[in-house]
Amino acid sequence: MKYNSIDEANKAVVEKIVNSAPFLVDVVPAKSKIKELNEGKVILHAGPPIQWDDMTGPMQGSCIGASLFEGWYEDADSAEKALANGEVTFIPCHHVNAVGPMGGITTANMPVFVVENRTDGNEAYCIMNEGIGKVLRFGAYSEEVVNRLKWMQDVLGPTLSKALKLTDDGMNLNVMIAKAITMGDEFHQRNIAASLIFMKEISPFIVQLDMDEKDMKDVIQFLADTDQFFLNIAMATGKAVMDGARKIEEGTVVTAMCRNGKDFGIRISGMGDQWFTAPVNTPQGLFFTGYSQDDANPDIGDSAITETFGVGGMAMIAAPGVTRFVGAGGFNDALSTSNEMMEICMDQNSNFTIPTWDFQGACLGIDARKVVETGIEPVINTGIAHKEAGVGQVGAGTVRAPKECFEKALEAYAEKLGLI
Repeated sequence: MKYNSIDEANKAVVEKIVNSAPFLVDVVPAKSKIKELNEGKVILHAGPPIQWDDMTGPMQGSCIGASLFEGWYEDADSAEKALANGEVTFIPCHHVNAVGPMGGITTANMPVFVVENRTDGNEAYCIMNEGIGKVLRFGAYSEEVVNRLKWMQDVLGPTLSKALKLTDDGMNLNVMIAKAITMGDEFHQRNIAASLIFMKEISPFIVQLDMDEKDMKDVIQFLADTDQFFLNIAMATGKAVMDGARKIEEGTVVTAMCRNGKDFGIRISGMGDQWFTAPVNTPQGLFFTGYSQDDANPDIGDSAITETFGVGGMAMIAAPGVTRFVGAGGFNDALSTSNEMMEICMDQNSNFTIPTWDFQGACLGIDARKVVETGIEPVINTGIAHKEAGVGQVGAGTVRAPKECFEKALEAYAEKLGLI
């Protein structure tokens, strides 16, 4: 269908976002859904395309850990040498209907959430959240990290898969997000309510399973302990919804934002799969004891799909408590941030009303034109990884998407339309 104007096309794109119907339907090994992972040694990563030599420490550390998890190499030194020698193929998660937090590293046998967008018939995938501390997504690759990944492969993933099959129709994620946003979540740095809602909904099915009692206890305890467990579900939700919306290949609505530690990349509806990149910024925030801004890795991860979807930093007002955690002030600062973000958006999403914003809907449809016109760059809530491989998370903060990405996207779209 051809649209008479950019505004008309943008309206159609945001209508697809509002009318989306994302459901969590399964947890499966990544290779069962992503065929590219069956073609030798392949690693998916966050952000636009990047190769080993350009990766920052945390992403390289994650690649080492993933290689050890898959059993490709005996030790970290062997893995690092092989990765540097080009023995492994790297593919962006976004290129295969997936997203990944921080390093985004995903390999064949890692279990992934399967989110189905039933209005457009597409799926999206994301690995499960490992918890906090030394974890793969922040570049840690110790034996503890690998053993946890194997437990997730052998116990957690299969348990959740079997439990989801006992539900009538999967889990309606719009309903879960709508509940949790009224309980103080913004779905990037705060997912406590949504994670508890997920545990509440899935536990009755887990306890029906014929499985080892200790394994059952361990699964439920892990879900209870992992405050950010829902983040990865929210990421797969955002990816499924935005991929459905970008089937309309016209307009200037931002359909993806992501970072690989070197480049920040965006896509807009009118330019399909093409990436528009600029150097990433480094997050500013609060740090765990013993660490400082000097330790911070440049911005990294696919989790900015939450902001693309209209939550995360865009919905800071929904979770004023998180502003202190990311070093962004208090309630008035949260209000100011969300009001500012509305200046670069098309509309508000009536599916997700925010009590602390007088029940206004979450931000809907970042318009690249408005970013360039106003100079307001989207704000992203993010974890902060140590710049050296193996250390892990050292803090949390906020970061801005570089305006240059949006300028490049608009120039390319104007050229496509024959305007320049």
